[in-house]
Amino acid sequence: MKALRRFTVRAHLPERLAALERLSVNLRWSWDKPTQDLFESIDPELWRLVGSDPVGLLGQVGPARLEDLSRDEAFVSRLDALAADLDNYLTRPLWYQELADENGQEAALPNGIAYFSMEFGVAEVLPNYSGGLGILAGDHLKSASDLGLPLIAVGLYYRSGYFRQSLTADGWQHETYPSLDPQGLPLRLLTDAGGAPVLIDLALPQNATLHARVWIAQVGRIPLLLLDSDIPENDHDLRGVTDRLYGGDQEHRIKQELLAGIGGVRAIRAFTDSEGLPAPEVFHMNEGHAGFLGVERIRELIEAGLDFDTALTVVRSSTVFTTHTPVPAGIDRFPVEMVERYFGSDPGGVGTRLLPGVPLDRIVAFGAEDDPSKFNMAHMGLRLAQRANGVSLLHGQVSREMFNDLWPGFDPAEVPIGSITNGVHAPTWAAPQWLELGRELIGSADLSSLSEPHVWERLQQVDPGHMWWIRSQLREELIEDVRARLRRSWLERGASDAELGWIATAFDPGVLTIGFARRVPTYKRLTLMLRDAERLARLLLDDERPIQLIVAGKSHPADDGGKALIQQVVRFADRPDLRHRIAFLPDYDMSMARKLYHGCDVWLNNPLRPLEACGTSGMKSALNGGLNLSIRDGWWDEWYDGENGWEIPTANGLADEARRDDIEAAALYDLLENAVAPKFYDRDERGVPMRWVEMVRHTLQVLGPKVLASRMVRDYTQKYYLPAARALRESIEPGTGARYNVPFGAARELAEYRQRVEKIWPQIEITDVDSSGLPDTPLLGSQLTLTALVNLAGLRPSEVSVQAVLGRVDAGDTLLNPMTVPMTHTGTADSGQDVFTAVTPLPVTGSVGYTVRVLPHHRLLAEDSELGLVALA
Repeated sequence: MKALRRFTVRAHLPERLAALERLSVNLRWSWDKPTQDLFESIDPELWRLVGSDPVGLLGQVGPARLEDLSRDEAFVSRLDALAADLDNYLTRPLWYQELADENGQEAALPNGIAYFSMEFGVAEVLPNYSGGLGILAGDHLKSASDLGLPLIAVGLYYRSGYFRQSLTADGWQHETYPSLDPQGLPLRLLTDAGGAPVLIDLALPQNATLHARVWIAQVGRIPLLLLDSDIPENDHDLRGVTDRLYGGDQEHRIKQELLAGIGGVRAIRAFTDSEGLPAPEVFHMNEGHAGFLGVERIRELIEAGLDFDTALTVVRSSTVFTTHTPVPAGIDRFPVEMVERYFGSDPGGVGTRLLPGVPLDRIVAFGAEDDPSKFNMAHMGLRLAQRANGVSLLHGQVSREMFNDLWPGFDPAEVPIGSITNGVHAPTWAAPQWLELGRELIGSADLSSLSEPHVWERLQQVDPGHMWWIRSQLREELIEDVRARLRRSWLERGASDAELGWIATAFDPGVLTIGFARRVPTYKRLTLMLRDAERLARLLLDDERPIQLIVAGKSHPADDGGKALIQQVVRFADRPDLRHRIAFLPDYDMSMARKLYHGCDVWLNNPLRPLEACGTSGMKSALNGGLNLSIRDGWWDEWYDGENGWEIPTANGLADEARRDDIEAAALYDLLENAVAPKFYDRDERGVPMRWVEMVRHTLQVLGPKVLASRMVRDYTQKYYLPAARALRESIEPGTGARYNVPFGAARELAEYRQRVEKIWPQIEITDVDSSGLPDTPLLGSQLTLTALVNLAGLRPSEVSVQAVLGRVDAGDTLLNPMTVPMTHTGTADSGQDVFTAVTPLPVTGSVGYTVRVLPHHRLLAEDSELGLVALA
């Protein structure tokens, strides 16, 4: 018989062990090994069975064992010390507080940051993630906690998470969706003063209302708010809105995104009110999924008395948008009629609008694209945010080209989308052996100084033999884990124990071990390694320099093409002559990933360039002394230096895709055979591969401080959060002149300026450009004087930026990597046109050209290209 419902019943904790509850529900334990070790010591076998989950452990440990522990003075002493350490961590000044003290800029720091994401990979016990986006979000929260940021995170609570993956006998992916009991997880419910659950409500079409409770996961200092629609207050179909991550059709998806964005803002308001916290000043969208948060904030400001355009100006000033999508097909796009239906009135005209007071046509305009029938969530994110970024230097460049149409008249390089390269949370992903070595080199248990490059230089003091010992120990631990997972997988596929004797000796702790683990969309090319299957087989079985390959990854449940790729790898790995050297491990999650990053000598990545926005898995491998073997894409394009791994040459651009794959696969095999394996197996008299270890040392020294999420979060703070908070505060202050001498006057001033400029702009005209002062034979550095006559159509010279643009030109007179020179207003011509002049030395040799352009200018714009308006000569 099956139970109707599952729930967790715990034993009472003795008073002396009460602190175990606090330690178990704050997810800081997931990156604090002493706390993990304490819970493991309660019952090592049970700890393993519950998947290293403190809440699960406390839910199953017996009262007799707890009574014994309460009388164990050594255990209680450890517990008290760790509880005190947690309290100290949660309260002491950290980097963010010191930033205010050191620079005297406390008033400039945002006193609250709201961070929205559709998935969060904090720990495997809370499976609210599917892949890189969620893991990145989880690392962002952990590092924000370690740095002391006043950040509140918002997402959805998925009752079935993503999915658990297994394999059928013929190697096809099979999905299951276990139901998760929130009461058995490290969560608490947001309640009102009377103890009743707080409900978040959204009005939907047909007079329906979507209700959601709010679960809170405490990630160190950071509260993570997760909205849950599976509650009795909802009709049956609405209870399923938060059933699965990335499941269902577009109707299901838009409800999730409305709940995440609009409901997320309302959850933050309820949470900050109940906790007595300041309202967040900065709102950060991690991808466009939660983009509707912007229109909810506009609704709030309209309700407070602002007009739409002033409210939009305030919202834009304080919103940051991060895009992770390098291809248009990866962006959520909804039919416009669907958006109109959810935001408009019911067909009978008697329903309640989801956002009272917000014009429907303005909402639809945020998501407009070249296809008038589609609503584009990324476009909405960009239109609602004054600051935007990609997640690596290359991805920033790709994003500027991808979204260039939103800034017509500007070259891609001038599109106002920057970049902050992703990072990874070292205490989560670095092996304990490396962390212990770090503490020894630093001379302190505090690892915060790992952000300083000079600290990593101390690795020069470490004997190569010791570094190789760590790498070998981690490889052995990985092989043990792989064998256990292989056995479980074969048993699930229908094999019997009698057939699995070979697994005891499968894989070899002394063999070069390569990892390839990630989601399985087509562009990541899971099966490139099989392009010449027999050549790969020879590499795996080489008598002198064998390699072994561990592959893992999930395909989206609706992607049969991705599942077919997995099946190809599984069938190859099933070959009796190869199965001891290659394996596909199902159910890739954080626990498996951690072992792979720790133990693999090489991390393989062969995406189609430039479709990998960042790709942080290779960073985690590098943090453990793994060497990357990768196409130059994402972060690897930025930080590969020839000594921290190997570059797979790319043949991108070839029209013949099959030939491109053949060329890149052949290059991969050549590198493995002629560069990677020889270095690994070239040993000194102690058995240490000295050239390999020096590459490991170099990788750690050069990449260690760069790949840290703490570096990433500091970058976001200084480049985006601080400017956004400053812009918000400026926007709510009185503006310039008596007309705007009221609260929010500056925002009103900018909103009216924008309306006026957009109306006038078609009339702006550069009527004449004259150059003078050049000799007959111009030389590098010769002075060029440019004078332009501009019809400003009623705008004042201070309301525009007039620029000379010059540089080399190609055969079609297109300026290449031009420089801009500000032109100064020097008067008014007899014709009434304004005169602008610039004097500049010629910056380059060769064929040089110039032009003049006019852009809007206002002190509250982040940059002059922000409005997407330009007039060219």
